[in-house]
Amino acid sequence: MPAVLDDFEPIFGEPKVEWAGSCSASRQARGFLFYVHSPDSSHLTIYVSDFRDSTWESVRSVLQLEDMRDSVGIGGSWSDFVHYLVASIKSEDVKLLLEALPDSSDTKSAKLVAQKSKGMPRISFSLTKLTGSAASDAMASLSLELFKAFRGLQYQFMQEQERSLQLTKVISAEKEKNESIQSQLELNSKRHKLQKTVNSLDKADVSAPLMTNGQSSLDKQAAPDPSPTKVTKRVVPAHRRAKVRGVVLQDSANDRDG
Repeated sequence: MPAVLDDFEPIFGEPKVEWAGSCSASRQARGFLFYVHSPDSSHLTIYVSDFRDSTWESVRSVLQLEDMRDSVGIGGSWSDFVHYLVASIKSEDVKLLLEALPDSSDTKSAKLVAQKSKGMPRISFSLTKLTGSAASDAMASLSLELFKAFRGLQYQFMQEQERSLQLTKVISAEKEKNESIQSQLELNSKRHKLQKTVNSLDKADVSAPLMTNGQSSLDKQAAPDPSPTKVTKRVVPAHRRAKVRGVVLQDSANDRDG
């Protein structure tokens, strides 16, 4: 399968500028931006510009990139090399090496160097200076694509902001719901405790009269009758009754035998 540059996302950045040779301090203070993109599946294009009088370009075909992979010494598949290339360009260690012409305000050469991390292989692109309409077109393309990238990020930010707002509303609603449930649970708990207290008091009120009535009954049963006890007189049979007529009579023999 031939190597291609499918789905290559544009990369923007600001390189660290390093000058070789003598040049004015004002030129050394100028900043540059770079734009790396794939206009088609077979080429990689790089624009570097200070948006004044110094704009550079580098175009590499897939075949040239494969040769670069071999010369740099990055093993693995083509996809691995592209991933390494992208990671290097996106790193913070991207440099623009400029060489100034002696006794001139012009620049002799320029090179964009990228390195994924210290100690890793360097990716280097020699740049060709653009002039006239070519330079203007490159700056226009860089500016327009940079604006598109900004709009894309802005749109993503707004989408994330909207999601965050919706999520905040959901969290707030759930919080209010939980607080309402918690309040209801606390209220139910208080009612339950109050009901238990009322029931306990009711039981105490009911048992108190029962104890009083029971004790009164026991007291009544134990208390002696204050009224005098009536002695039942024994009725003596008529034949045993003795008539007292002033003398004492003795029982007859029949009475004794009886």
